[in-house]
Amino acid sequence: MKMQPISAALVLGAATLGAGALQTAAAEDPNSVSANLGVVSNYIWRGQTQTDNKPAVQGGVDYAHSSGFSAGTWASNVDFGDGTNYEWDLYAGFGGAINDDFSYNLNAIYYAYPDGRDLDFSEIGASATYKWLTAGVAYTVYGQADDAPGVANGQAMFIQGDLYYNAALEFELPYDLGLNIHGGYYDFRYNDGGNDYGHVGASISRKAGEFGTFSFNYDQVLRNTYDEDPKIWVGWNKEF
Repeated sequence: MKMQPISAALVLGAATLGAGALQTAAAEDPNSVSANLGVVSNYIWRGQTQTDNKPAVQGGVDYAHSSGFSAGTWASNVDFGDGTNYEWDLYAGFGGAINDDFSYNLNAIYYAYPDGRDLDFSEIGASATYKWLTAGVAYTVYGQADDAPGVANGQAMFIQGDLYYNAALEFELPYDLGLNIHGGYYDFRYNDGGNDYGHVGASISRKAGEFGTFSFNYDQVLRNTYDEDPKIWVGWNKEF
C-alpha cells in the first residue's frame, strides 16, 4: 500500500490529572510532521513490480493532526520500460477509532509520473480495521489514459471506474516479529475483464530500534496473462 493510513488522537484522563499535567496537555501541539526513507530490492505494488524487478529508493513526508486529518507526499524510482523513471504521490486522508477494536480511514491519492505519458491517475478509498483484520476498496476517479488511443484494446492503463479490493491480516509474533498476510483483486473497467487479476502476499518484519524496520516479503499474481513468478524481496524503512 503506497499510502499508509495515519490516525492521531489526544487522550486525556482529566479526572486523574493535576493542574500541572493539565497545563502540559493543553499546551501540547496537535500537529506533527514525520519523514520516512526506504530501500527495497523490488518495488511491488498490488502484486506487480514497478521497477522491472530491480531495487528502489523511496521516501516521503507526512503531516498529521490530532483530529485525524493527515496529508503527505511520497516518491520512488520506477521502470516501466518506456522511459518513465519515477513516481510522485500526493495524498490526504481522515481516520479515527470507534473503540479499541474498530477504526476507519478515508483517503484520496494522486499518482503522478512526471516523465511518463498518459500515466497519471487518482483514487479515493476507504478502509476499516477490526482487531487484526483490515479491508478496503479504492476507486479510480481520474486517469490521463481515459481518452488515450489503445485503452479499449486492453493496455494496462488506469482509467476512471477501475476498482481495487483488498484485505490484510496483521499478527504479532514472538521475538518482536510482525506478520502481514494480504491479498487484493483489481477490477478494470476496460477490456471486459480481460485484464482483471487477483494477487496474494505475505510479509515478516522486525523493528530494529534506531536502525529502522526490516522486512522479508513474498508476492504473487494469480493470473497467467501477467508475470506469475513469485516475487521474493527484502525491504528496509525508517521513520524520522
